[in-house]
Amino acid sequence: MTGFIIALISGALMSVQGVFNTQVTKTAGMWVSNMWVQFSAFIVCLIVWFFAGRDSVGSLMEVQPKYMLLGGAIGAGITWTVIKSMDQLGPAKAALLIVIAQLIVAYVIELFGLFGMDKSPFEWRKAGGLLLALIGIAIFQWK
Repeated sequence: MTGFIIALISGALMSVQGVFNTQVTKTAGMWVSNMWVQFSAFIVCLIVWFFAGRDSVGSLMEVQPKYMLLGGAIGAGITWTVIKSMDQLGPAKAALLIVIAQLIVAYVIELFGLFGMDKSPFEWRKAGGLLLALIGIAIFQWK
């Protein structure tokens, strides 16, 4: 149940953050805004790390495969795409499409066991859920 609640909070925070970042971009520009998002996240993580844990920063060099360290760079891409999509589509449509893209990619990662994740068998129930979500998008977009 805790994971469920955390996931709901994560989704809510992503939507609010996307709106905030889009508004900042209107004044500061895309890359200044994106830089601020990444920098402020770094500062928060540094403060929490200082008080809540002290895992060795050097352990990052032990991560294998090394491409797993690209999460921050991917984060910059996420920030950019969320800002652009919310600006062009509005928060609700953008969030809906972002979530369905997350579901599809996450299911493909599970199916094929990509990036070190455990491989899961294909389930028609999950494919049906994705189809239902796509139908939901069509209904949401319907004018």
